[in-house]
Amino acid sequence: MAKSNKEIVIEVLTRAFVEKDPTVVAQCFGANYKQHNPAIPDGPTAIARLIPTLTGLTYERGMVVADGDLVMVHGRYTGWGPKPMVAVDIFRVEDGKVVEHWDVLQEEVSAADTASGNAMFTKPD
Repeated sequence: MAKSNKEIVIEVLTRAFVEKDPTVVAQCFGANYKQHNPAIPDGPTAIARLIPTLTGLTYERGMVVADGDLVMVHGRYTGWGPKPMVAVDIFRVEDGKVVEHWDVLQEEVSAADTASGNAMFTKPD
């Protein structure tokens, strides 16, 4: 049985940012992968080269929402910058491969320092 788009994206994030496994790129990315993060070039080769450099990075996955060929993942990156970053990563999946990526990143603010008292990032139950 084929994996769902949601399962593919979870595998990509886990293998790339938790396990630091660059082989995920050859298995799960399309040849014409398009990247919208301004610091990363287009193409799967750029991601394969990036993964081994992420030695100080930790990634925590939060909620995942899938709609058709789009999958959005709320997550926390620690070690990407001087402060933890809370992100929404948006992936487009085509024929079982990740073919496009966007992200929205912002520095995490502690719950105690927010107007609502709510955390910016929570893990699903």
